[in-house]
Amino acid sequence: MRVLHVIPAVAPRYGGPSYAIVGMARALRTAQTDVLIATTDADGSDRLPLQLESRVDWQGVPTIFFHRQWSEAWKYSHPLARWLATHVADWEVTHIHGVYSHACVAAASASRAHGIPYIVRPFGTLDPWSLRQKPLRKRVLWWLSIKRMLAGASAIHYTTASEQRLAEGPLGLSRGVVVPLGVEDAFLDAPVVSPPFRETLPQLGKHPYVLTLGRLHPKKGIELLIDAFLDATDMRHLQHWRLLVAGDGDANYVNRLKAFVRTHNAEQRVLFAGWVDGRRKMAALQDAGLLALTSHAENFGLAVAEALACGIPVVVSEHVNLADEILKAQAGWIVPLQRTAIAATLQEALSGDAERRWRGANARAFARSEFRWSNIASALLEVYTGVCSKN
Repeated sequence: MRVLHVIPAVAPRYGGPSYAIVGMARALRTAQTDVLIATTDADGSDRLPLQLESRVDWQGVPTIFFHRQWSEAWKYSHPLARWLATHVADWEVTHIHGVYSHACVAAASASRAHGIPYIVRPFGTLDPWSLRQKPLRKRVLWWLSIKRMLAGASAIHYTTASEQRLAEGPLGLSRGVVVPLGVEDAFLDAPVVSPPFRETLPQLGKHPYVLTLGRLHPKKGIELLIDAFLDATDMRHLQHWRLLVAGDGDANYVNRLKAFVRTHNAEQRVLFAGWVDGRRKMAALQDAGLLALTSHAENFGLAVAEALACGIPVVVSEHVNLADEILKAQAGWIVPLQRTAIAATLQEALSGDAERRWRGANARAFARSEFRWSNIASALLEVYTGVCSKN
């Protein structure tokens, strides 16, 4: 089968979606699927230094990049739209990753014009919280193009049942399928990474730490987590714990976070590691006592899935769409977005070594059963075959 994947951008700064599409495409290629990613060279205010408008290897996946001409939010690219209008017919299925982006709308329009079935993966952009961000812009786009784009989709790919519920009810959508994202086998098979992460960050010393990992953005609720962590670890028997913030984002926001920590006189208790990936990310997870993600909205939470795969229990907000599955698997704790509730849960989790080990074992078993890319590729191929047979 030949599947074209279209996504607005794949630079690492964009977080989970950039990693997920690569893992998905690799797994599909292993399953003997012909795959190509079409995207832009967007990298925040910069651009990826890559050859444009010809196939290149991007992290082991054939990819074709086009110049993002303007608008970081919309990522407008006339060259990409022009290429799609001509070449989308070369593929049996178009898998579109995202909604409110020029690349996504152009891919849907080209697919409809050529009678090619297309699948849309909104990755959380249809959640109520996301729709409340820049609402006027999104309402205008909804009536101009997005409503038609979703109505014409052969399927809408959600990664959790919660994401499907949050989108379908309010927006009246149908034809949803739930296929989770995966994590690399290296996380699931858990080879011990050497050296331990703390050896690369001397200020950690021998302190155990709670890890929050990923793109640093206001929706992640990091200020709330910092406040709750400091409250929780004021207790004498927990004062040796540290909070490690690993990730990067808009420089102004990162500076505000660091200033927020300074106003609490907590520079020794809340540490910033910067961006971590590859083996260093795996080492950071393996060395952590707990992963925390207190997001206002989280479509899937790839960092959460990776922590579970490493056998690390998690504390996540009820707005992380994996929360129901985590609760059922007894792989962590689910909290409302309230400072006192988060602090109380952190106190419980950090005080109970045996409880964390038990939930960590549950986490690893759950991840191994749900998040292998090979199984996910098989499920996606069933979806692709189904939409092609109905087309």
